[in-house]
Parts: sequence; C-alpha cells; structure tokens
Amino acid sequence: MTVEERVLIAGAGPVGLVAAANLVRGGVPVTVLEAGSDLSEESRASTFHPPTLDMLASFGASQPLIAQGLTAPKFQYRTKQHGVLATFDFDAIADVTAHPYRVQCEQSKLTRILYEQLRDNANFELVFDSAVQGVTETPSGVEVTIARRGRRETRTGRFLIGADGASSSVRRSLGIEFPGFTWPDRFLVVSTPFDFHSVIPDLVEVSYVADPQRWYFLLQIPGLCRAMFPIAADESDELALSPAFAQSLMATVVPGISDYEVAHVTLYRVHQRVAKTFRQGRVFLAGDAAHINNPLGGMGMNGGIHDAVNLTSRLIEVWRGASPESELDRYDRQRRSVTLEYIEKQTIQNKRNLESDGGEFGASLRETAADPRRTYDYLLRVSMIASLRRAQELG
Repeated sequence: MTVEERVLIAGAGPVGLVAAANLVRGGVPVTVLEAGSDLSEESRASTFHPPTLDMLASFGASQPLIAQGLTAPKFQYRTKQHGVLATFDFDAIADVTAHPYRVQCEQSKLTRILYEQLRDNANFELVFDSAVQGVTETPSGVEVTIARRGRRETRTGRFLIGADGASSSVRRSLGIEFPGFTWPDRFLVVSTPFDFHSVIPDLVEVSYVADPQRWYFLLQIPGLCRAMFPIAADESDELALSPAFAQSLMATVVPGISDYEVAHVTLYRVHQRVAKTFRQGRVFLAGDAAHINNPLGGMGMNGGIHDAVNLTSRLIEVWRGASPESELDRYDRQRRSVTLEYIEKQTIQNKRNLESDGGEFGASLRETAADPRRTYDYLLRVSMIASLRRAQELG
C-alpha cells in the first residue's frame, strides 16, 4: 500500500487541532480522524495559561480565544474559616510572557476557532465519524484502520499522532501501558450564572478554598461560575447528581444563600496516569492519550497543547529534511519527563493543599506572597513556564 505523504492525527480536540494547526503552518499536510460526527461540545477544560496563549498566538488563535473568553490576571487561595490566604497577580511575570494572565474559556471554543482557520487550507483534512480501530507501523509509515459509517477503511501517513483522549484507541492498539491510579473521590462541577463577586468581598476570577471536610473552588467563565467540589467514595453517583445534593453543596459557599439557578452539573472520576512512552516508532501520544491528572491548577489541557507544539515543531523539521528522525526522540525525553516531574507532582500537591486546614499551607503562601522573588518563582511554576524551561534543559 502506498503511504500518503501526510501526518495523521487521531482526535479533533484541542490537542489534535493545535497539532494540526502547527503542522499546516509549517507546510505539512494533515488528516485528522475524529470519532464523533462533529466537534465536541465538551467544556471540561476551561483554563488557558500564559505560555499556552503565547503558543496559540503563533498561529493566530490567541486573540479570537481572548475575545470569547474571560481574562483572569489574578488567582487566590482561601479557607472557609479565615478567608483570603493570598492573592497572586500574573503581572509579576510580564517580562517572560506576552499574556500575563489566564484566559477562562471552554475548550470547545478553541477547537472551533482552529477549525474555522484550517478548514479551507489545502493541507488540512478533517474526517468525522472515523473511530480508530487499529494501528500498524510499516517501514515507511503508518496504517490506521478506522470504522466509518458501518465500514472499515484504511488510511496511511508517514506519522501518526494519537490525541484521542484518556481511552486512546491508538495507545491501546500499540499496547502502551498507562500506569498510575484513580482517586477514590470524584469531582462534581456545578455551573451557575450567579454572581459571587456581588456577595464575596475581594473575590477574583479563580479562587481555591481549602477545607479538610469539603474544599471547593470557584472559576469564572463568560456568563457562568463553575464551582467544583470533591465527592467522597461513600457518596453514590446518584446522590451526587441529584439536584438537592448540588444545592446543599452550593449552600455552603455563602451562608444564607441557597436555591441557586444551576445551568448544568457534571460528575467525573479523577485519575493520575502517565503512559510508559510517548513515542513508539512513527506513532506519538499527546495530551490525555499520554497523561491525565486532576484538574486543580488547569494543567491537563495546557500540558497537552505543550505536547502538541513540542512534537509538531520537531516533525516539521524532520519533514523538511532539516533534522534526522532521531530528533523526534527528544519529544518523549522532554515531555514525558516534565509531565512526571512537574504536572503530576504539582496537581497532586494542589489537591493535598486544598484538603488541608490551611494552616501550614497558608503560612507558606503568605510568605511566598510577601517575597517578590518567591512570588516570581511560584508564578513560573503554576503558569507552567518553569516546566517548559525544564523541558529545554533536558535536551
């Protein structure tokens, strides 16, 4: 079978379409295989960090995303008992990013922005209703078997990027292990149009509230506030998804206020897993197909976008003949290492911090906020700039 001169991408989520956008910008033909019949409406991830916005700006996606989102220059930590522990402003790292703020916007907005920018480009193809069934590497490329509208088809390319989510068919087809663990508690997200700024003094757009019994955080997106709560192992899914239970949790946010208007409720399990390798021959894993973590700190989707840009920038050089294929080994070395060293450790620590009474954690935060040098270093870590620098150090 003749191998098509293009890169195949499984998955048209934010990671897959960022990979496509960067490849197309570099003159590399791309075919995206999406299992769904349309772009997903899922809005689970909704935080875009400063360096991610810098990356998106390189192919014209940052400004339309910012226009549709909510700019959040500050975030804070609180406790239920003592109020604000510390507030941090990304303006402190404005010397290293063109976007010293987070943008709060549903991930589905980014995929539509990218699709509209790409759809008429001759080097871009997106095929819906194309679920990956199997992957076979050949001496000169990759063959992908897909199920499409009741039939089995085969597509070929020189390389394949598996950006098809936590249950990745690409990863499973290759037999790549996905070790890690699942947290016993689940997370419940309750979205409401209620304006918490009107009743909570000094509230900023992203606020984490520590409590050893039931922490929560409030994250503002355009038109809605998303409140997230942990759901204990002994609390059933049926209980957690009942309207009365959601209202009981919301009633703990501001004493005396209840009966919130609820736009939607989402319950999901939370995992911490990293694939054994991000590269197997001509096939690569990126985003949730390669690593998943709890959402505290908003590092999952952002880390996936960083994967996509790192990998595709190398693929462009290899495609042009400017670098040997051994250059692609650096993707696994860099991105898998920083996932383990930074993203996994930071998100696990974020969860443990919120589960505390805020005593020791709060003291550390106040010391950090009072010291400009420590604040600077802290913001580099939570914005993910430090992890990107570490990746470069790994060579």
